Amino acid sequence: MQIKPCQPYHAVGTGTQVLRMPDGKSVFKLYYVSIVGRDQPERYEWDRCEDRRRAFEAGFAAQAHEGIGFVVAFPHIAKLFRFRPSAEIVLDVKALDPATLDMPSLAREDGYTEFACYAEAVLAADEYHAWAKAETVEEYLAFTAPLPEFPVANHAKLRAYWGG
Repeated sequence: MQIKPCQPYHAVGTGTQVLRMPDGKSVFKLYYVSIVGRDQPERYEWDRCEDRRRAFEAGFAAQAHEGIGFVVAFPHIAKLFRFRPSAEIVLDVKALDPATLDMPSLAREDGYTEFACYAEAVLAADEYHAWAKAETVEEYLAFTAPLPEFPVANHAKLRAYWGG
């Protein structure tokens, strides 16, 4: 197995927003997350590109996404999680480019599909717990996950283990 180097990862929650979609029923919670301490902070930190944040919200609403769910948005990629209409105990995910609102593929090498980085996984777990516990959609929508820091102690441990 060839392990490629990756950048350090220390994510920080920077805010939340609830977007009610034009259909009057669909609602998505937005969680804004930055990755701090990397080269090119304008690519990874929301406070370096506030205009993109406003444009992302407006563009997302204009796309008229349907359903109930949440978005974990970094300046360079966002993941839209939606409770599946045909099986609402399942959480579907797709990627969005916050700058262009294009939908890049989450397909990765060896037939795998990207699920989430650390912050996305923690927020998805919190949101899933809230969905499972809620008796109604309104009760679920009243929940907001905490936005702690999401540091990864060693971003190169797999590489070290595999001998790369």
